[in-house]
Amino acid sequence: MRVLLIDDHPLILAALQTVIQGLGEDVQVLGADSAAQARDTLKSRQDFDLVLLDLNLGDASGFDVLEEFRAQYPSLPVVVISASDRASDVIRAIDQGAMGFIPKRTGNDVLAQALKLVMSGGIYVPPMSLGSDAPAEPEPAPASAAVAAEAAPGNNAKLNQVQALASQAGYQTTEGLESLQLTPRQTDVLALLLQGKPNKIIARELGVSVETIKDHVAAVLKALGVSSRTQAVLAVGQMVQRQPNAAFTTFR
Repeated sequence: MRVLLIDDHPLILAALQTVIQGLGEDVQVLGADSAAQARDTLKSRQDFDLVLLDLNLGDASGFDVLEEFRAQYPSLPVVVISASDRASDVIRAIDQGAMGFIPKRTGNDVLAQALKLVMSGGIYVPPMSLGSDAPAEPEPAPASAAVAAEAAPGNNAKLNQVQALASQAGYQTTEGLESLQLTPRQTDVLALLLQGKPNKIIARELGVSVETIKDHVAAVLKALGVSSRTQAVLAVGQMVQRQPNAAFTTFR
């Protein structure tokens, strides 16, 4: 696993390199202390599996770099790792295509779990009791148990697919997801939303029209009590809790 770590503070860069390399014997970390150096590195090497990006860079805005890299390298996951823990920054980063947001105050075990989740196709968001600022969008409302969609028998297996994105990283779900009463197809759509896939890709994978997917997305957002895809990711994140003894020290 090859990681490009971008941070303009030498001490923090060195410390994070040590921590991330310690997650597994096969983890290799290359540091870049500026957006310019990161651009040059990605142009010269095409073998990175993950980018960890600080938001506060001396020569560029981390949000601008995030948007740039997501456009130029769409298959390369980018995770924001920042001293900020503002809800508005988390929401903006996920909106711009980040596959995760990890505050720098995060412990090593949670860092390992978060990276494992991202590498397995999920999106990591920290607990949303973050800072004291008002988020750019309303915080997710509690999901209502009374939804128009009827839950179909045998939908437990599909719920497990959604929950797997959390459990693979040492998370266990609460009763929240079950209370949503999603249909099997809506659960499929939610699982793909949690992987950050756009409507066109979801439609292609499920073999239906984009308009049909839009209807399913609207139903999922309504069930979660939110108004955007980003809020849906955050809302599901609030329905999972980390197992106390979960720790991942290697990548397999």
